[in-house]
Amino acid sequence: MKVAIASDHGGLNIREEIKSLMTEMGIEFEDFGCECSTSVDYPDYAVPVAQRVASGEFDRGILICGTGIGMSIAANKVKGIRCALVHDTFSAQATREHNNSNILAMGERVIGPGLARDVAKVWLTTEFLAGRHETRINKIKEYEDQSL
Repeated sequence: MKVAIASDHGGLNIREEIKSLMTEMGIEFEDFGCECSTSVDYPDYAVPVAQRVASGEFDRGILICGTGIGMSIAANKVKGIRCALVHDTFSAQATREHNNSNILAMGERVIGPGLARDVAKVWLTTEFLAGRHETRINKIKEYEDQSL
């Protein structure tokens, strides 16, 4: 698995925690920034990660900002992205099993580093169940294709 990860200024600490986790898990990743603690615009980080996941260059992506909301909204504007904003392990598992989410968003002002690691680990290790869920994902794809 190859993961693209990024944050804005509001997600620097959690991003480092998740990078450490992926290193421990032996997961290949690339960090797309940001490297500053001054205010930056989250779409500048969310969209490139989403585009690389959508293109297949990366299998999944992880985005962190202050709340996770901005990152998830921006990422979900890219065709083929199913970014889930998650702050608990149950939702992390469910969004992989049922929604085949390909990007995880979290908010550093919402979730602590320990729980963020747990959420990311569950999300990274949970497989899509397919079956009836595949039908639903295909309906989303069909709508997405009609909307362009």
